[in-house]
Amino acid sequence: MTRPTHVYTIDYVATLIGENLELIQEIASNSDNIEYGEMIHAHDGSEEGITTFTDRGIESLKEFLADIRTWDGGVRQFLVDEQCDHEKIERIMTDEPKS
Repeated sequence: MTRPTHVYTIDYVATLIGENLELIQEIASNSDNIEYGEMIHAHDGSEEGITTFTDRGIESLKEFLADIRTWDGGVRQFLVDEQCDHEKIERIMTDEPKS
C-alpha cells in the first residue's frame, strides 16, 4: 500500500462533501471515528493546528456519516452522545436534510 502524498484540510473536506463543518469537526474530535492514519493533525503555527484527511480518510468520513444516519436518533443522537451543547446541536441539525 502506498503512502498518501497529499491531504485535504477539514474546511475543504466539509465543502467538498457538502457537510456541516461543525459536524465534521465533532466527528474528527474522536480519532476512533476515522480509519487509523487517514486523519492527520498538522501544525500550522497556531495553538490548534489543523486537521487534514487523506483520500481514504474522506471515504472513511463519508462512510461514518452514512452509518450514523441509520442509527436510532441519527445525527442528533450522535451529537448528544458526544455531549455537544444544545446550541451546537441545533446549528448542525439546521443543515441536516429532512427525512
